[in-house]
Amino acid sequence: MDAHALNKTAKALVAGDKGLLAMDESTPTANKRFVATGIAQTEEMRRAYRDMIVNAPGLGDFLNGAILVDETIRQTTRAGIPFAKALEKVGIIPGIKVDAGAKAMAAHPGEKITEGLDGLRDRLAEYVKLGARFAKWRAVITIGEGIPSHGCLEANALILAQYAALCQEAGIVPIVEPEVLMDGDHTMERCAEVTERTQHILFDQLVRQRVLLEGVILKPNMVVPGLKCPRQNTNEEIADATINCLLRTVPAAVPGVAFLSGGQTGELASARLSAMNARFKGRMPWGLAFSFARAIQEPAMQIWHGEDANVQAAQKALVHRARCNVAARRGEYTPEMEKQ
Repeated sequence: MDAHALNKTAKALVAGDKGLLAMDESTPTANKRFVATGIAQTEEMRRAYRDMIVNAPGLGDFLNGAILVDETIRQTTRAGIPFAKALEKVGIIPGIKVDAGAKAMAAHPGEKITEGLDGLRDRLAEYVKLGARFAKWRAVITIGEGIPSHGCLEANALILAQYAALCQEAGIVPIVEPEVLMDGDHTMERCAEVTERTQHILFDQLVRQRVLLEGVILKPNMVVPGLKCPRQNTNEEIADATINCLLRTVPAAVPGVAFLSGGQTGELASARLSAMNARFKGRMPWGLAFSFARAIQEPAMQIWHGEDANVQAAQKALVHRARCNVAARRGEYTPEMEKQ
């Protein structure tokens, strides 16, 4: 393991005011979103969609990295350039999603465990050859009556830590993503309690598995109320709850925190990230960035609609959302930006 190289890449992923684009939807997820937009669910259409994203003019001005999926990292752009190389050409570090998805956890009703460790060492070695310099693994934590259980949190944390250790062995920076879902009617305070417990257990396991914290990026949820909660807190309240949670759980050695959007709209995710950076500027030991998927891509997908004639307009929408999130990293995002 080259600790210096891992730390250098991790810092580069959250450097400046840029963030990450999670364009790593699995085939079923991508097809589900295509169905909703009236786009044909084929491998070629998925390739064309990712081609539209990667070739968006100016995208590299707002992103440090992009997370690919197995299908995409093996494909090429319309010009015949492998997607990983096309990203590198515009200054975006290519990454890869390596988990096999969250499945029902045995003996734990309502809870999930993420699979994919079998054969991961060999897959990581192949992904390095294909150009990946970082990876992502997502664990899913559900809030409900009597859950999450300690067994679920510990099992997912251990798997995340084992994945991270294998990544670093291969020279790849691991992004660890313990997502506490927004589904449900729980309060922001309940989300804060579960998120804090989840991250305490995660970092304990990362240390136990001898993972280099300086070569890790955390991809957490924001501390928000459930979507069905009667009280939806203000952006400022969410910013305070989220950062206070992170300050209690994330070691200063970690180079960066890159939030997932978790089903929030692009505008709301930007506003909440901006509130955090504005209210806590200079008080955070790690870079506070974004690693959004739908919150950046959704407007572009709806405009593109699978039609070549719509590519330019879709790319403008994509770059606009990325630009908004760069402003959010500076603590300078405003709703007026959406009118530009």
